[in-house]
Amino acid sequence: MAPQEPSAGEAPAASPAPGGRQVWRRLLARRSALAAGLVIVLLVLIAAAAPLLSALEGQDPTSFHNDLLDSAAGGVPTGSFGGVSAEHWLGVEPGTGRDVFARLVHGARISLLVALGATVVQVALGVLLGLAAGLGSRVLDQLIGNTTEVMLALPTLVFAISLMAVVPSDFPRPLLLTLVIGLLGWAGTSRIVRAQTLSLRQLDYVAAARLAGASRWRIARRELLPSLAAPVITYAAVLLPGNVVAEAGLSFLGVGVKPPTSSWGQMLSGATTWFRADPTYVLLPSALLFVTVLAFTVLGDAVRAELDPRAASRLRVGAPSGAAGPAGAGPSGTDTSPSGADSSPSGADSSNAGHPGPSNATEGATA
Repeated sequence: MAPQEPSAGEAPAASPAPGGRQVWRRLLARRSALAAGLVIVLLVLIAAAAPLLSALEGQDPTSFHNDLLDSAAGGVPTGSFGGVSAEHWLGVEPGTGRDVFARLVHGARISLLVALGATVVQVALGVLLGLAAGLGSRVLDQLIGNTTEVMLALPTLVFAISLMAVVPSDFPRPLLLTLVIGLLGWAGTSRIVRAQTLSLRQLDYVAAARLAGASRWRIARRELLPSLAAPVITYAAVLLPGNVVAEAGLSFLGVGVKPPTSSWGQMLSGATTWFRADPTYVLLPSALLFVTVLAFTVLGDAVRAELDPRAASRLRVGAPSGAAGPAGAGPSGTDTSPSGADSSPSGADSSNAGHPGPSNATEGATA
């Protein structure tokens, strides 16, 4: 029996989301996403092996080497390129003489851990509050919605600086950075999860679970969370590079990580007075920060393009040429929309031209 086509007033069924293996294969096919992933893996390995790498060089990030500084020039490292030598692979810091390579690899650990931890906090709070707003009562929905709007309207940087300044200095600064960035950035995730929850709760399988007596927690855990995975992962991939920049910005302003603990933002904060005398000291953390943010951004755009079918036609991040045609077309250029009809009112009229409806049939009978 031939499958029945949807009628003119019936919405076509949504295509299923791509599976994990299919998304993984598509990401590997994108050269830019593959390059970004390799860069991120390399950065994670460097951060994880920071003590081993600094020990291999024979240095540590806290020891001072005043004998390598030119006191007559104000503490500028002796030698070329900031004091690069066999003992100090990337030179030493001006003014302190600490090894730049050891501080960079240890700073990568702080920057990546803070960004990843803040992203986890943002996603966890956003998913929890979004589900509560979508499945809860109207009063709870309005309360969470108003709180979300306030959080989105807050000047995040000002509040982050204020919170970092009032907390006692003996509190671990990396943990404090993680909590402050995470607690101030959950509103976007909450709005996305709430909107998706309100849409999914109208579906038949959710209504069936509700009629079967399932609790709201069971419905959220068994029925909604699997469908929310794709948009949440997509938004988390976009949040991560922003959190890297937020940590670097707060440390640059002096309210983040404090010396002798190293981070890229804290190194840039100390390098502002040495950019003329020792430009290498400014360029190294800046380059690492730029490469990290670029890699996470490219990978996040690729993940969004693969998990969101609507964005696949707009975001072609390194897609192989000829792999995809225009929006709504398959590999051979044929139309792959559900019924080949335009969703606009004019398209609906043109699609009904070959299949006269009741009004057309009446006119034909009268004629």
